[in-house]
Amino acid sequence: MDYFVTGATGFIGKRLVKKLLARKGSTVYFLIRAQSADKVADLHEHWGLTTAKAKARAVPIHGDLTSGKLGVAASDIQRLKGHIAHLYHLAAVYDLGADEETQMAVNIEGTRHMVEFARAIGAGHVHHVSSIAAAGLYEGVFREDMFDEAENLDHPYFATKHESEKIVRQDCKLPWTVYRPAMVVGDSTTGEMDKIDGPYYFFKLIQRMRQILPPWLPSVGLEGGRINIVPVDFVVNALDHISHQPSIAQRCFHLVDPQGYRVGDVLDIFSRAAHAPRMNLFVNAALLGFIPKTVKKGLMALAPVRRIRHAVMKDLGLPEDILTFINYPTRFDRRDTDALLKGSGIECPNLHDYAWRLWDYWERHLDPDLHIDRSLKGTVGGKVVLVTGGSSGIGLAAAHKFAEAGATTLICGRDQAKLDEACAEAEAKGHRFIAYAVDIADMADCDRFVQQVIADHGGVDFLINNAGRSIRRAIEGSYDRFHDYERTMQLNYFGSLRVTLGFLPGMAAKRKGHVVNISSIGVLTNAPRFSAYVASKAALDAWTRCASSEFADVGITFTTINMPLVRTPMIAPTKIYNNVPTLEPEEAGDMIAQACIYKPVRVATRLGITGQVLHALVPRIAQIVMNTSFRMFPDSAAAKGDKGAKPQLSPEAVAMQQMMRGIHF
Repeated sequence: MDYFVTGATGFIGKRLVKKLLARKGSTVYFLIRAQSADKVADLHEHWGLTTAKAKARAVPIHGDLTSGKLGVAASDIQRLKGHIAHLYHLAAVYDLGADEETQMAVNIEGTRHMVEFARAIGAGHVHHVSSIAAAGLYEGVFREDMFDEAENLDHPYFATKHESEKIVRQDCKLPWTVYRPAMVVGDSTTGEMDKIDGPYYFFKLIQRMRQILPPWLPSVGLEGGRINIVPVDFVVNALDHISHQPSIAQRCFHLVDPQGYRVGDVLDIFSRAAHAPRMNLFVNAALLGFIPKTVKKGLMALAPVRRIRHAVMKDLGLPEDILTFINYPTRFDRRDTDALLKGSGIECPNLHDYAWRLWDYWERHLDPDLHIDRSLKGTVGGKVVLVTGGSSGIGLAAAHKFAEAGATTLICGRDQAKLDEACAEAEAKGHRFIAYAVDIADMADCDRFVQQVIADHGGVDFLINNAGRSIRRAIEGSYDRFHDYERTMQLNYFGSLRVTLGFLPGMAAKRKGHVVNISSIGVLTNAPRFSAYVASKAALDAWTRCASSEFADVGITFTTINMPLVRTPMIAPTKIYNNVPTLEPEEAGDMIAQACIYKPVRVATRLGITGQVLHALVPRIAQIVMNTSFRMFPDSAAAKGDKGAKPQLSPEAVAMQQMMRGIHF
């Protein structure tokens, strides 16, 4: 038996052809564009056709869906005339995000050209693979014998699917059968899928929730209409079986899951498959229907609202109009399909049983982040990176990572000897630093330094404001030490600001650049004894928030790292930190590297975020906690002016140190 298939290179088509080839004595002719001829070898391999004789059973026919009679040559039409028992039309656009013009050209005109071609070759039976989208947004149960009852066909995808089916019903004078698959996902046994569509649009959101929240924490999901999902293997098996049954002409069959699931249930099923927080609490999306259309339209007329919506949808990989279908109102009857599948062993599997396979395949093969170079080398290789305070500690650790990744790495510091030592260390590791001696706390020296870097390198692509100083001293011990606040602010805030302002014009001119400001966990937790240090870092945080808003549309991004306690020379004078669990400089360097790769607005530990939330929601309790810690930990010997004293910590203080790793006490 001879077959002809359009869309044989597609996700469903490839599997259908393989199924047809399994039938004894079958030959499958398939439509393919001339410019895609190089795909034929891969298709033969996919279908398991290894010998010349076997390959002769799958014959490519050059043509184009958008041309009359599918653009097939007259000689090929004559060759096929009277030989094709079944013609399967699968070629179509199955993408909500496709533009209207493309959908009309492929779905509508392509179907019209298929009907012309079927008539020209005298096909025995036309099998048109439509979609449940042909029903539009019908309110209620849509039966297999319904068509004209479709309603709410405003969306191009729904409209073109309905119109293409109408062409088959009205213009095809040959025996025809229509199949309406539901939302097709990957194979239920392997998880294999070829694109992100349908429920896959929400996988990135679920992944983000898993990364941020512990799996045991209940989360809020979006409840909506009842959507229908079917795996591709069920669709292919059902299509192959039904299409070879008698008495199917001029009929329609729904290839759907007889159960169907509400949107919230689907999200929860895939959240469980992803080991993400379960969506046990739901907000009914129908509530959005109470918002008057005039209000929605008015909001979307505001540029900031449109930009926020676009940014969120783009970040999550969601089509702009996906939310239109959250309250999907249609359910589908499949009694005719059930009658023909009875006794065949073909049935739609339960989504609970194969959701994990779909998730696993997506995360291994389809996750968009897999196709983005997230390596540090891919981010900074060949770029100019400046690390202030790069001669020791956190800055030196980060500088090594940038240099190893192929960046032109500039470091600066006050001590030329330490800079030379850092450069020698880099050379010993097989890379190179370019060092500049500068006092960041001196505004005139800052200006000189910035101009020198611009002259030498044309500016910088990445600026790491790491240079800083910390003073651990209670306010009651600082009544006569106002200069502590002045010198801390001078370096941590004014120095960093002066350097940043010097390089921003060059970044703006190139419309690209990234600034990483090393702040402190103390800004989030309001750590006692660090009022001078925290205030200076808080000032830098506030300025960064303002700057990031002003430069959001010119390609310059900012990241604030609320760094926890790191074992560096800066904390050496505080002897109680000798046995405190802290980060190593290399770990801090990794945080800086990740900030350059992913460019988040803020990097903070869960402990720091928890402290910030406590101060926002229950400030009095947060004050009591921090005051208790303040009384538990004494001033350092250096702060007291007694360098010989040894710190004495109570058992409670030791326990708190262990519990709150990274907090400044």
